[in-house]
Amino acid sequence: MSELFDAVDALVASRSQLPPTEERKRLRQAHGLTLDEVAAALKVRRATVSGWESVKKTTEPRGPEREAYARLLSKLAELYPTPAAAPDPTPTMFTGQPAPAERQTLSAGPASESADMTERKNTQTAPASAAAEQATPRPARTARSASMSHRPGARKATPASTPAGGTDPRFENGPLAVVDVGIDGQVLAYCVGGLVLDVPAKSLPSLVDWTLKEARLGQPKLSGPGKDADPLLVLTESALERYGLPVALTEEERLAGRIPEGHKVIKQLARADWKLTKRGFGPWARIYRPATGSERACVQLCIPSWHALDIRHWGEAGQLPPAELARALGVYASRVMTPRGSTAVTGLELMTALQPATRASEPDENGKRHSEHNPGSLGKDPVDPAPCEAPDGHPVLKDLPRFHVRGPAEKLFEEAYDWARPMTDAECTLRHLVGIDVNVAFAAGANGLNVGLGAPTHVTNPVFDPKLPGSWLVDLSHVDLSKVKVGKEWVELNGSLLPSPFTPKGERPEGPAWYATPTVAYAQELGYAVRPTEAWVRRENGRYLDGWYNRLRSAYLATMADLGVDADLAPADFIAAMDSYKARDPELAIVVSAIKATVKGGLGKLRERPRGEGWRPGEPWRALSRPTWRPDIRAAVISRTRINLHRKIVKHAAFTGQYPVAILSDCVIYAADGESPLDFLPYREGKPLPGGFKLGINPGLVKHEGTQSVLWGEEVRERFNAPELNLARYIKDGTVTDADNGE
Repeated sequence: MSELFDAVDALVASRSQLPPTEERKRLRQAHGLTLDEVAAALKVRRATVSGWESVKKTTEPRGPEREAYARLLSKLAELYPTPAAAPDPTPTMFTGQPAPAERQTLSAGPASESADMTERKNTQTAPASAAAEQATPRPARTARSASMSHRPGARKATPASTPAGGTDPRFENGPLAVVDVGIDGQVLAYCVGGLVLDVPAKSLPSLVDWTLKEARLGQPKLSGPGKDADPLLVLTESALERYGLPVALTEEERLAGRIPEGHKVIKQLARADWKLTKRGFGPWARIYRPATGSERACVQLCIPSWHALDIRHWGEAGQLPPAELARALGVYASRVMTPRGSTAVTGLELMTALQPATRASEPDENGKRHSEHNPGSLGKDPVDPAPCEAPDGHPVLKDLPRFHVRGPAEKLFEEAYDWARPMTDAECTLRHLVGIDVNVAFAAGANGLNVGLGAPTHVTNPVFDPKLPGSWLVDLSHVDLSKVKVGKEWVELNGSLLPSPFTPKGERPEGPAWYATPTVAYAQELGYAVRPTEAWVRRENGRYLDGWYNRLRSAYLATMADLGVDADLAPADFIAAMDSYKARDPELAIVVSAIKATVKGGLGKLRERPRGEGWRPGEPWRALSRPTWRPDIRAAVISRTRINLHRKIVKHAAFTGQYPVAILSDCVIYAADGESPLDFLPYREGKPLPGGFKLGINPGLVKHEGTQSVLWGEEVRERFNAPELNLARYIKDGTVTDADNGE
């Protein structure tokens, strides 16, 4: 009899009622559970759980998995009941039935009130054009375009990139769309705000035509003299198959970065008079026709299955369902800009979008306007770097012997910290190693920085000017960290426990070397005289990166505020909020990662090296043709970022007697008795040490990076026989690996 009862119970369980797919996802995210965690608990694959939550291609659990899944959702529903529904003001759809409730979408508009208050308090006002580009939420309305989906539930929300003054009718459907093929074979375009469009195009050339003529995709320009962003189409694997493209690249195609020019789809484009850029048809293809007048005809493609979305920066974005991918990319587009390629490429393009090289002149005597230089920009022509600023192999160094190795007196070497030291006996008696990390440190280093706009001028025996951007040959070996000025007072420190601020490895310089202006200025700040013997200075200069910093900062703060990390949280509340912020909304967590990668990658592109191209030392490479190839600006930002960090370290040491154990880029490790940064940061009544480390989400402030035991640190160093192994590289989770993390 018991066997019969068990069989009956199993039969009932096999039909356990499950909530709708959107409710399943809501419940999981409300409890902070990841897909991997649910999959592990139910002993199924991650993709299986994702299918159970998929709106488009829902798969239903069966057997014991269904019973367990139903039990999990039932328990979560008790903890997180569905919010009471407000009266539905939605207009009736053409079917005569009320439209289904629309999926809740993120407003990609202005930052939260707390982030906005901090913005006004701590930074200069962003350019009017950037402010105008912020999104303004509006009520959803019914999609009416003839090419739009007429299925119940296919409704239209205001695009995430809506300007504050109202919707630009040219781009009313947002900056981008994810193109996918539905179960019924219909091609669909998933846009921001939950909008879904029917796509009638049967071939790639007709898809491009449809995008430009009917889809109303794109983004308004970010500055007055700038250009509107081209529409972006993201092609899923099913869309690739539909339009005759390979789902994945072969190894040869991956290395080449494109499919062969003889591919049938490229021939289709050529027959329709569409062109490709010199990079060909790759993961970020641009399809265009030459501009006629002021009208552009260009569409950009993003192909995730061809690795367009680097997992180091975009995480699992490439595996998201179309609607969720459109949401993540749409938030990024509205707050940063429509992606133009990798995060590095987009970071560089953002500089130009905010500070275009040219602008329209005042009307001449005939009433015509002409293109002229835009003040404050880098101009439209590239400039050669100073010899000391040029990387090895640059054409300005072609007369050097082939195997000549340049030393510090010949080469500017401003890089981020990679420094560590053995722990003292006193530090070994403490229990923990606590890592703190500076938020978007390189963006903070760019804020308010005066950089050169034009070509360098060579001078000999110059008088150092801390306000003049340039590279200076000067001997800083006399700077003694055992006695330095902190503010206006001289203080004595244990210099052997501090890294030198003048070299990335923290070693004391041994003679003359080239330094960027912020590094030399810091030597003066520490109380020591500087006497350069040579310099390359830039008389034409300005704060070129200010608009870039402000936009990325606003994007970062707004997205973190959406994840529950506000700019005005108390220190303990901030640490708690940061502890699990990624689990609150994994899609927005992806956006945060992409924003941070945009900062680092954009600055890295300022000194882009040859990438294949058949390049030989002494010959120019493709990147040198850009006015934004500026290694001096990159060096200045890195110099200022490293100096900002050292200044806080010195201030902390002078006040507390505590010294860092290791530093990697923007992460610093201290030995402490407790596991929290609050166990060694000198907060008093909630206020930090002036000029020292401060917990918070703003760029330049710090967050908790990770905590490990002192025993862990000593064991790792002993295992690798490396007493100065940089523990900051592994402090986050304690895993020692040489995997590339995108730094």
